[in-house]
Amino acid sequence: MIKNEQASLSVMRIAIITIITIFMLSVCVLATTGNVKNVKIVLSDNCEIEVLTTKTVVSDILEENHIIVLPEESVVPNLDAEITENSQTIVITGTTQDAYSIVAIAESEENVVLDKLLSAYNTITEKIEEKEEPIPYETVTKDVSHSGESTAHVVTQEGQEGLKKATYKIKYQNDIEIGRTLVKEETIKEPVQKIEQIVNVTNRGTEGGSRTASTVPTPSSKDLASKVKGIEPIVKTMNASAYTASECGKDPSSPGYGKTASGAKATAWYTVAAGKGYPMGTIIYIPYFKDKPNGGWFVVQDRGGSISNNKVDIYMNTYNECITFGRRNLECYIYKVN
Repeated sequence: MIKNEQASLSVMRIAIITIITIFMLSVCVLATTGNVKNVKIVLSDNCEIEVLTTKTVVSDILEENHIIVLPEESVVPNLDAEITENSQTIVITGTTQDAYSIVAIAESEENVVLDKLLSAYNTITEKIEEKEEPIPYETVTKDVSHSGESTAHVVTQEGQEGLKKATYKIKYQNDIEIGRTLVKEETIKEPVQKIEQIVNVTNRGTEGGSRTASTVPTPSSKDLASKVKGIEPIVKTMNASAYTASECGKDPSSPGYGKTASGAKATAWYTVAAGKGYPMGTIIYIPYFKDKPNGGWFVVQDRGGSISNNKVDIYMNTYNECITFGRRNLECYIYKVN
């Protein structure tokens, strides 16, 4: 009798343990099938991974898989969103992709297809560009006048722009420039300062707005400078042009070819034609040509049918030089030595 009771108790224990085990396994299976998700994660370098997770929040899923989102990266859906049955793909976009387009697609459609998200990427390209740019010149003003007298500004050195080569790194998206960074600069030509002097004016005439000055720029040509020493010049703005021997209507084989009205042979950077108001031998200093071989000093040796007292025609060697110079208004210092 006792043995039968013990056998019954053993059977009951085995039955209870079996029931409990089956119940727990059922609970685990139900929990597992109800919460575990297969989530696809697309990284910013287009690498894809699939993970099994019971997490539902995007940030938790990424953290669980040791994936760090950089500051310049975006996540679709966002980090606080929950993964649902309709959306089980997480896309991380980097700086070379258009996150806004992907977000728009993700928010406008319930079922976001991975291929459609990837098709919204807009690649950013970078190019190196070199270009030459001008360097502005500075203007320096020197006051050499005496107080209590009338003054005028005189340009003693014309300014010239410099030149530099700039290298830029440019970013384009859809062929549209979205960013530009200066990489380096290289100076090709230094700019030349424009120098002005404030000088005293002692008298003003009426012809062509001419004026006389008591202070003038230091001459560059010693020979002509010595001839005008002590002579007060007329400072006047004149319309300057250029000419050459081939424009004078004479055949190169003619004895008079290249001869001026004064009888002297025309010489580049020396001879100018002026109106009859300026006698032959008048010396003219033009600061614009300060850096030329003559230092800016010329002698009136020629006339011209269209040359008035407000014009000066400068002799040059070639027609191309004349065309390049063109016509311009220049400050002139006129010394009548005769």
